[in-house]
Amino acid sequence: MDGLSIQNTDCLDAPLSGVQLLHAPVLVLNLNYVPLNICTVRRAVILVGKSKAELLENHRGQLRTVSSLVEVPSVIRLDYMVKKPSLPRKLSKKEVFLRDRFTCQYCGKKAQDLTLDHVVPRRQHGSHTWENVVTACNRCNLRKAGRTPAEANMLLKKEPRAPDPNPYLILQNRTLLDEWLPYVPWSARG
Repeated sequence: MDGLSIQNTDCLDAPLSGVQLLHAPVLVLNLNYVPLNICTVRRAVILVGKSKAELLENHRGQLRTVSSLVEVPSVIRLDYMVKKPSLPRKLSKKEVFLRDRFTCQYCGKKAQDLTLDHVVPRRQHGSHTWENVVTACNRCNLRKAGRTPAEANMLLKKEPRAPDPNPYLILQNRTLLDEWLPYVPWSARG
């Protein structure tokens, strides 16, 4: 990207180099203002330049090209609607921990030593599905061993089920920039 220089209008932030700025994250909103994606400044500038998106927030400064100054976007909105299918969540250790909020489903404690536990054990032909897998601390998992909760005289805090598809999954486990917050639904923030 020769021919580009940076003018940072925000004195509080440390100035970014040209390469860092072009790879900085930009929140992309659908036509109905629903978060759709996170792209780079470079991609966002191209979308805005081709009139495929409009710039909503600019908090990073300006890019100087050979012939003009271009606002550096932080949030853009597409000028057309993108239909994004809601895909079912994949069953993984991380997704089960997120569904159960990193809490043991037997004793209710948040612990560092979490494991996956099959409610109906695999050796009793229990399936590896959302409805049969829960988060358990090591202590409860060892206590339950290869038995069902009823056989081990243990109760589940809540019945396991598959999580609903999350259209805001792109925002999960990300640091949200302050200028994105007005466009992020409250449920995706916490």
